[in-house]
Amino acid sequence: AEQAKILFAEAEENNLGDNAFDERWDRWFSCSLCEQEYHGVTRCALGWACWKTYVGRPEGDWARGAAMMALGNGLYNAKHYEDAFAVKEAELAMLRRLGDSEENILIVQGNLACTYGELKRLDEALSLRRDVYSRRLKLNGEEHSSTIRAANNYASSLLGQKRFEEAKALFRRTIPVARRVLGDHNDLTLLMRRLYAVALCNDPGATLDDLRE
Repeated sequence: AEQAKILFAEAEENNLGDNAFDERWDRWFSCSLCEQEYHGVTRCALGWACWKTYVGRPEGDWARGAAMMALGNGLYNAKHYEDAFAVKEAELAMLRRLGDSEENILIVQGNLACTYGELKRLDEALSLRRDVYSRRLKLNGEEHSSTIRAANNYASSLLGQKRFEEAKALFRRTIPVARRVLGDHNDLTLLMRRLYAVALCNDPGATLDDLRE
């Protein structure tokens, strides 16, 4: 934590630019040696340390907002879902007060939807993911990777609620886009195809043609 604090302070003091800012900020949640992200209680502890470092800054300060996200993600990673939910709701309210960009608000809402899911608030997760997907389409277009990911998240929620027909219809629209844009062997494309297969097999009304597909 102290290393991350020092590195980011140097970037700020010397005005090193966006790339240096991002690289040094990453030390709050990833190892400088292996470049892998921390997990579990370590990620949570670093999230708390990050928040305590920057909480005294003005609400509109970039580092303070990023520290709030780091705290929420750390709590989520350590499975403290109720606490993570409270932080993410506060983060969303802050972004709205500040008039932040649609992009940043959608990112936080996507994270919040994941937390709803872990808390078994499935109807709220589904509603929020539907909203995020709809707004991603308007903001980024159907071929943007963020829109494709939002489509997968929404379809996954439909699948979890056993709304198989809606899930299959969404996958049929979006998997061809994912294959065209991301490629057949991309991890997200493969995940979408696997979930589509689950929807086909688990639908009580599945036909033989569905199962062959």
